[in-house]
Amino acid sequence: MEQVELRFDPASQASETHTNLSAVRHDDTGLWVAGDETATIEHLARTGAHYAGQRTFRLADYVPLPAGPEDEADVEGLARADGHLWAVGSHSLKRRRVKSTDPAKAAKRLATVLREENRFILVRLPLDPATNAPLPGAILSGRHNLAAHLEDDPHLAPFLALPGKDNGLDIEGIAVLDKRVYLGLRGPVLRGWAVVLEIRPVETEPGRLRLSEPYRKHFLDLGGLGVRDLCPYGRDVLLLAGPTMDLDGPVRVVRWRVHRSGDVVPAEELETVAELPYGIGCDHPEGLALLPDGRLMIVYDSPSPERITPEGGVLADVITI
Repeated sequence: MEQVELRFDPASQASETHTNLSAVRHDDTGLWVAGDETATIEHLARTGAHYAGQRTFRLADYVPLPAGPEDEADVEGLARADGHLWAVGSHSLKRRRVKSTDPAKAAKRLATVLREENRFILVRLPLDPATNAPLPGAILSGRHNLAAHLEDDPHLAPFLALPGKDNGLDIEGIAVLDKRVYLGLRGPVLRGWAVVLEIRPVETEPGRLRLSEPYRKHFLDLGGLGVRDLCPYGRDVLLLAGPTMDLDGPVRVVRWRVHRSGDVVPAEELETVAELPYGIGCDHPEGLALLPDGRLMIVYDSPSPERITPEGGVLADVITI
């Protein structure tokens, strides 16, 4: 296993984007990355042996965010296809963290569930061919958001009122193949089976995405794990599979031959191509990107101190499969 440094500017270091990485995608000019604590997308250029030259793009400059420009969007997946950059929010509710040893205060925080509207977005931005910078795009949000489409779903509707970390709805990966958008769910996991949604969004009016046809569900036997990211691999999809709850591991990369499978995909139709290391309370694999040489880059949420570099960067892993 090799490692490569991703260097971030002082503003991103201050907002801790480099320690909250949740998504990564490679293109000809470098890396697109996102953290789950802001409403921005970052681009890092390949500079010698590392990635640097950060450019930051605020989502609110390109689409109307439902809760305004400052609230976090909890971007959990990025995709690049057909001259567009896609970003998806988690679409999850959030239970407050326990921050006090006082039992009454801890219990009160655990009873508080928050809904943040910027999490409920799917964004598609065209990229300027000359600068590789986003242009004004389109968004699926508001009363047409993806969670709203699931309100009568027999499998997923019961989980919409649960926070993501409680096995509630939690989108954590996106891949685009043949105009189809695949969304991997960290949760819910249904008796050990993970869920991937397949949708086909279209721009029905300027700046607004809608589903052009009913969504499709795929159930994958990942042995109790959820989907933490998706990445196209030719005509197949690689899944970063990890715990749906607030656990450390296990984490593995699984190959899904989409065009050969139906809606229910048993374990024998899925190929584990890599087992990934993970830490205890740190080094949680969150993003997966295919590099031009066929290797995979893995970025981590809550990186261990050993991954933080003196230049304000963080180390990602590069593996061969």
